[in-house]
Amino acid sequence: MFPPADATPTAVSHKRSARMRRTLELVNGAGAVRLTDLVRDLGVSPATVRRDLADMEEQGLLVRTHGGVRAFDATSELPVRLRDSHFREAKLRIAVRAAQLLPAGRYSVAISGGSTAAAVARVLAERPDVAIVTNALTTAIELAAGSNLQVIMTGGVVRSTSLEAVGVLAEHTFNAIHVGTAFLGTDGISVRGGATTHDEIEARTNHAMVTHAERVIVVADGSKVGRITLAKMADLSEVDVLVTDASADPEHLAAIREAGVEVHVVEA
Repeated sequence: MFPPADATPTAVSHKRSARMRRTLELVNGAGAVRLTDLVRDLGVSPATVRRDLADMEEQGLLVRTHGGVRAFDATSELPVRLRDSHFREAKLRIAVRAAQLLPAGRYSVAISGGSTAAAVARVLAERPDVAIVTNALTTAIELAAGSNLQVIMTGGVVRSTSLEAVGVLAEHTFNAIHVGTAFLGTDGISVRGGATTHDEIEARTNHAMVTHAERVIVVADGSKVGRITLAKMADLSEVDVLVTDASADPEHLAAIREAGVEVHVVEA
């Protein structure tokens, strides 16, 4: 089960995003937590915790109970505005390394949704000779402000948690183009599961992007390595390069290398 389609994340500051993520970690880890325990662990007032819990319940991320809160679904994905600041420094380092793998000169890329993929887009914004195709609203809006960039936005139905356009219209756009490299953000990558995400429609859309790229680079922080989520975006055989950080499990990285994927690891 996923958060309701009309859920709107309301965390607008890095401090609040971090606190809400920590709350979800505590709640999903224990299954249920008392309000007094959250106040103690987070070091904030009961009123602040209640406001956070009310917002997260409205987003479908947890359920408030008398005197506490319980997990809604421990496998639900975080809204993109909460994910954006998670492992921010590692994602920036991953993005810089990934962008360095592109050839010089005029080039075309496709970029999926996800906060690490969005970081790649920000790095590439410094290159006026790159054309970028994306189905991520946040990425398209941010890049469109750069007058030197050619930005192509797909159509599709917008998912509220990821702010990605998905479905037939988005797939038709990816099917109509061909790019040198696709940068694929992922919720999990492993030998057994390939590159996976939380939503099957999003997975199908991203697979259309993958199949029309000469090279596929997965960008994922270390927490995603070895993880398998609901829907497959690409078999590992379709992934050419993985760029991650040093927090990734060494055994899973070794297995991914053994499967023929070129792996780049940046310092966390």
